[in-house]
Amino acid sequence: MIFSLQGTVQELSPTYAVLNVQGVGYYVGISLMTSQKLIHNKESFLFIQQIIREDAHLLFGFHTRAEKEMFNLLISVTGVGAVSSLILLSTLNLEEIATAILSGNSALIQKAKGIGAKTAERIIVDLKDKVQKFKAEGEEISMSVDNKTKEDALSALEVLGIPKRMSEKIADRMIKQNADITTEELVKQILKNI
Repeated sequence: MIFSLQGTVQELSPTYAVLNVQGVGYYVGISLMTSQKLIHNKESFLFIQQIIREDAHLLFGFHTRAEKEMFNLLISVTGVGAVSSLILLSTLNLEEIATAILSGNSALIQKAKGIGAKTAERIIVDLKDKVQKFKAEGEEISMSVDNKTKEDALSALEVLGIPKRMSEKIADRMIKQNADITTEELVKQILKNI
């Protein structure tokens, strides 16, 4: 069973990536959330879920272990396949999915294309006791994204000759004001505020 893959992103689309691992290209189905973390022709690491069917061996890749866990919970629900799970993971983030399940908000789950009322209700009933931890993990995930953005911005500024100490406090303040800030935007904001 393939647990993870590390290699160069040979092809990238919103729904799949081809990861070249020492000359072998692995076609991996991905969510939009994972697609946004990958960069074409760059080295990447993905957690893998392998699904073996009579007619196919399928690989699905995830940027975080938590996303892989949510995927596996979703496909454990009768009537929810791998493609539906990826669409749901592309439509809502992990915390939104967990919140929708815990609060019984089937309308939010139905926003994902291909998931109807009955399937949404089944997801809520089957997973209500299993998604509590994603509420807390959602916060940790966003923190790690913030830290990656911050580290990338500070590294870029160091290349420009600006000491890390000088720009770190400004970076923290900017991330607090806008959690979704991009690395480029953060660099611009820090340069404006030095």
